[in-house]
Amino acid sequence: MGELSGTTAVVDEARDEIVLDLAAMSTREANAALRSLPDGARARLDNPAGRHNLAVGLTRAVHVRIAGPAGYYVGGLGAAAEVDVDGPAGWGVGENLMSGTVRVRGAASQSAAASAHGGLVVVEGDASLRAGISLKGGQLAVAGDVGRSCAFLAQAGTILVGGDAGEALGDSLYEAVIYVAGRIRGLGTDARVEDLTEADVAAAGALAAAAGFDHVDPQNVTRVASVRSLYHFDTAHHGAY
Repeated sequence: MGELSGTTAVVDEARDEIVLDLAAMSTREANAALRSLPDGARARLDNPAGRHNLAVGLTRAVHVRIAGPAGYYVGGLGAAAEVDVDGPAGWGVGENLMSGTVRVRGAASQSAAASAHGGLVVVEGDASLRAGISLKGGQLAVAGDVGRSCAFLAQAGTILVGGDAGEALGDSLYEAVIYVAGRIRGLGTDARVEDLTEADVAAAGALAAAAGFDHVDPQNVTRVASVRSLYHFDTAHHGAY
């Protein structure tokens, strides 16, 4: 074990990991240390204790393992990095992700993958309300169930739900596509179920494989997409305004 220059980190040579003990440093210090790592480096954050804003703004191809539960916005604003959370995560996991992967080995609170432009957010448990809200091209894969208003205002990208979906699924959906392996409690405004094509089976299968979901049969998912009636203002009753 050796000390990393300029930080309170140490190097676990057996695991080839740089170890940051969050019990002895601030979130700002930990994130600064992560951002200083070169491509290919591996790091572990010990004693996270549900702290917010961990591993945000990473723009290099590093691997970060958070050894415990994380709070709000873990892995947000990232590009190229791979962030794993060994436990549940709070609001906004992978928020505004540009590329890379954020994986939660547990449940996620509200707004998972909110406004993600690229990359992949994986939740190995359930996700709460508004998962994939305002998705802008990223991918979200949830092994379990999702709560109400999943994919609300989702503009582009793909969502795979390995369990059931709550009410108002795909409300005000644009070009994003949702695949649901379980039951759908209710669709939101401008969302509809569409026929599954071979391209859909391939897309759902590729996303399930990337997420490591062997319980999802891509040939038996339900495709939900936009009716596109909200694209244009309806002036049929303009005299009433």
